[in-house]
Amino acid sequence: METALFGIPNLGIFVDLAILIGLLLLGVPAPFAFMAALVFLVYVYGFEPEAQLPMAFHKLKAFTLLSVPFFIMLGGFMSLGGMADKLVALADALVGRIRGGLGMVAIVACAMVGAIAGTCSAAVASLGPLMIPEMEKQGYSRGYATGMLAVASVLGQLIPPSVPMILYGFVTWMPVTACFLAGVGPGILTVIIYCIVNYFMVRNNPKVKVAPPLPVKAQVKKVGVTIYKGFFTLLLPIILLGGIYGGIFTTTEAAVVALIYAIIIGMFIYRYLSLRMLGKVFVSQCVITGVVILMIVFVIILSRVMTMQNIPQSLIAMISGVTENYYLTLLLVNAFLILLGMIVDDFTGTLLAAPLLFPLMQHIGVHPIHFAAILGTNLGLGNVTPPTAPILYLAARIGNVSVDKMIKPALVFMVCGALPVVLVTTYWPDLSLFLPRLILPKVMAGLGG
Repeated sequence: METALFGIPNLGIFVDLAILIGLLLLGVPAPFAFMAALVFLVYVYGFEPEAQLPMAFHKLKAFTLLSVPFFIMLGGFMSLGGMADKLVALADALVGRIRGGLGMVAIVACAMVGAIAGTCSAAVASLGPLMIPEMEKQGYSRGYATGMLAVASVLGQLIPPSVPMILYGFVTWMPVTACFLAGVGPGILTVIIYCIVNYFMVRNNPKVKVAPPLPVKAQVKKVGVTIYKGFFTLLLPIILLGGIYGGIFTTTEAAVVALIYAIIIGMFIYRYLSLRMLGKVFVSQCVITGVVILMIVFVIILSRVMTMQNIPQSLIAMISGVTENYYLTLLLVNAFLILLGMIVDDFTGTLLAAPLLFPLMQHIGVHPIHFAAILGTNLGLGNVTPPTAPILYLAARIGNVSVDKMIKPALVFMVCGALPVVLVTTYWPDLSLFLPRLILPKVMAGLGG
């Protein structure tokens, strides 16, 4: 079919995106914004809804997709089950006694939470109540602590397992394990750069307290004691990732095992969880899961309609009309993804951008697993970039601080930390492809490298 609307080529693309983004900006819940965009395409171009719904429900039977609710619930239990405390204690034992050490603790802890829960919001929700008051006691301003934690929470969607990467793999039919590994290189680089930025931002601040250094023997003992006390928490990512990459579990099975394990240690080892709290977590996380699944239904149909209407091909033609330069095309894609991330959360952004931009990335020769890392870093930066910045506002609510007080430090981390990571990830494919090629050589060979 042609994509011309009222005789104007490509008008349908702009109107449909305008409807979707406009409704999201107005605060309409994401599933209904997707539904409105879908209704526009279906009825303007004459598709039969009855023919599309069965196909969408059939695709929902994908076994990999079943892991999403379990990972979402795992993030909820992390917040209340005492695991976040243990991760913070370990990070503090490792880097807490150097200048800016408590800030580094928050950054490293975000990476550790990412290795279990796999979402930005889980990192903010579980670490915010712990780290922000403690950093304030140690001389950090509340705005700085909250802004830094918000930006560092992006590590939750880069360090595997990552729920956005599961959604990307589902939408594009890419192996989820390879997508997981694609985020490790950018994630580690982000941790290093953020720690450096934090050091330079607080090194001349006399209000920031620094605990006196311990003798090597005492430091080693402290780390050992912390590992001993947090043994059951530290075992969780080993079970989760070791099971997946060791071929013991599928991603879905690993999510189920990790969830059961987290409930057991939360209730019977750390005793933070009660049966009443268990019920509340299940209900709240089921609501989030329902929203995500509803979005997926609309995205599946929207993606099919867009493909039948040749919208991805029209997008390729439009961008090729602006430039055919590989590097400039990637720059345009980065700009689009960051803008998209400003408007929607990481789940919604992944579900929208993956089917729309995947054909363009294939056209210009970007490896599909490399694109997973590009998508993750860009949407992560967009999620904390004003004016909308969903993760930034979530952190502001948790930290009980106005956005204007946290925006300056957050922007420093974005410009000096997140943006360089986005550019390096985009233009240096080996950063995201090295581990997948090393650990999954046959899978990567089947994908063309």
